[in-house]
Amino acid sequence: MGLSQWWPFGRVPEMSPEELAQAMENAQVQVLDVRTGVEHRRSGIPGARHLPITQFSKRRLADLELDPDRPVVAICLSAHRSIPAVRKLRARGYEARQLRGGMLAWWRAGLPCERESEGVGG
Repeated sequence: MGLSQWWPFGRVPEMSPEELAQAMENAQVQVLDVRTGVEHRRSGIPGARHLPITQFSKRRLADLELDPDRPVVAICLSAHRSIPAVRKLRARGYEARQLRGGMLAWWRAGLPCERESEGVGG
């Protein structure tokens, strides 16, 4: 996979915050947060798995045990880091898209968030 896969610009399939919230209610998608650990701990989408884009590798993705039969929605703060994440997921055979506008759009829409300490078992 070349350097062009890491370029944070260009077009990849997207989903709006409202579309993502609806798909999550119906368990139709998996959410992958590719922000830093600090960002993820401050506020995240409930149920999202976390793997910073800087740590993407075949083995690390395998550790997440993503269901290959369900789409993955990658999220970051402003929909830039999620672009290379979508490209890498698609290269590994996943149906993937990004959250249009990232967490900034999710927050503006007033959709549910959690802090790491508020998560399941936390």
